[in-house]
Amino acid sequence: MPSLSAPTAKPDLDPALVAAAWFAHFATSSLAAMPHEEAVPQRPLAVLAAFAAIALAEGRTLVVLSPDDQQLPEISNALDLSIRPLCLVLPAADFAARIALRATLSLMKSRLARDGEDEQGAAWQKQRERIAKNEALWQEAHRWVARNDRSEWPEQVADLFPVRILPIEAYRSLRQKNSDITVLYRCDAPPELIAPPGSLLQVGARAETPRHRSIAVADADLQLQMELAQLTQEVAELELELATAQAEVADFTRRYYELVGRRMVELDAAQARLAREHAERAPENPEVRAEAKAKQEKAEQSAQENKRFAEASAEEPATFRPSADVKRLFRQIAQKIHPDRATDEADRAWRTQLMSEANRAYRAGDEAALQEVAALWQEGPEGRREPLAENVAVASAPTLARQVERMRARLLEIERELQKLFGSRLYELFIAARQARRQGRDLLAEMAEKLDDTLKQLQQQFAASA
Repeated sequence: MPSLSAPTAKPDLDPALVAAAWFAHFATSSLAAMPHEEAVPQRPLAVLAAFAAIALAEGRTLVVLSPDDQQLPEISNALDLSIRPLCLVLPAADFAARIALRATLSLMKSRLARDGEDEQGAAWQKQRERIAKNEALWQEAHRWVARNDRSEWPEQVADLFPVRILPIEAYRSLRQKNSDITVLYRCDAPPELIAPPGSLLQVGARAETPRHRSIAVADADLQLQMELAQLTQEVAELELELATAQAEVADFTRRYYELVGRRMVELDAAQARLAREHAERAPENPEVRAEAKAKQEKAEQSAQENKRFAEASAEEPATFRPSADVKRLFRQIAQKIHPDRATDEADRAWRTQLMSEANRAYRAGDEAALQEVAALWQEGPEGRREPLAENVAVASAPTLARQVERMRARLLEIERELQKLFGSRLYELFIAARQARRQGRDLLAEMAEKLDDTLKQLQQQFAASA
C-alpha cells in the first residue's frame, strides 16, 4: 500500500469527476478490500461535498472525519444546496454543535414543509422514510429545538442525518458511529472508529500539525468568536431558506390574485348586489337589511385588498426562479453583511440597507444586482473604499457578546417566521397547488373556473329578475 506521507497533487479536475472516481471504488471493490487511499486533490473540500452528493444519490450513509473544526464552514458552503439539510456538519465544541444541530433540524423541517422540486429526489424520499421510521426521535428532536435551552439534545439525533461531517472529537461523542462509507480527511482513524471492511476511504495523510480545539473552550473571548462564527454560518442558511419560502409564496399569491382574487372581488360585488336587491324588496325585515349591509362591507373590503395587493406587487418580478448561483451568492452576502453582526448603529444601518438590497435582488433572481451589493460592501459606506472589518477577533468582548445575543435572537425569529408561514391557510393552498401541478392539474385555474360558473349563475339571476 503506497505511503501517503507526501501525497502527489492531482490535476485541477472538476470536483464532481474526482468524487465520482472515488465513489467508483466502493461500487466495484469487494467487502474484503483494504481501506482505499487517495491523495489530496485540488479543491479537496469541494470534492468532499460532491462525494456527499453522490453518496446520497446512491442511497448510502456517509461519515466524513476531519482533524478539527477548521474546514467545516468551507465544506458546508460547498455542499449542494439541495442536499444541505441532509448533512449534519457538527463542530466539536458543545456550544457550536448546539447551534449547528438546531439550525440544521430547522432547515430540514422547513424543506420538508416546502416540498419543492429539490425535495423530490431519491435522497429526500429516503429521508422521509428515515423520519417515518424514527418518528419519535424526530418529534423529540424538534421539542428540543423548541425549548431553546441548555438541555441535552436527544442521544441518537445524529441517526436522522444520512451524512455526518465532523471532527474526530465530535465523532467520539456520537452514539451511532457506523455508516456505509467513512472518509478520513487528513486524519488517522480514531480508536473508536466503526467502519466495516471495504467502507473506508482515507484522503491524504494525517495533518502535520493537528489543530484540535478542546470541546471545552477555556478562553471566553475565543468562545464568543467561535460562537459568532457558527451563528453567522447557520443564520445565513436560514435567511436564505426564509427568503426563498417568502418569495415562493409571494409568487403564488400574485398568481392567486390574478386568477382567483379578481374573480372573488367580482363575486363579492355580485353577492352584495343580490343581497341589496333582496333588502329593497323586504324593507321591513331587519335581518335581510343586516345581511345586505354585511355583504356590501365584505365587497368593499375585498376590492380594497385586491387594489392594495395590485399596487404592492406592481414592481415585483413576474416569477421567482433563482439559480443555484444566485442562492449561493445571497447566502454568502448574508454571511458577510448580516445586520446583527454590526459593531455600532452606523454599521448596523449600513448593513441593513445592503441586506435590504440583497433581498430585493434575490427576489428578482438578479445575480448582477447581488454582485453590486457585494461590491458596495467592499467599498464601505459612502464609497470610502475602506472595507469594514470582518475579523470578529478585533471586536471587544462586550461587542462580541451583543453580536452573539442578536444573532441568537435572529435564529429564533427566523424559526418562528417559518413556522407562522407554514401554518397559514395561504401556505396550505400553496402546497395543495404545488401537489396538484405534479399531477398535471392547475388548482388555481380550476378554482377560477368554478368562480366563473358561480358568477354566470348570478348574472342569470339578475337577468331573470330585471
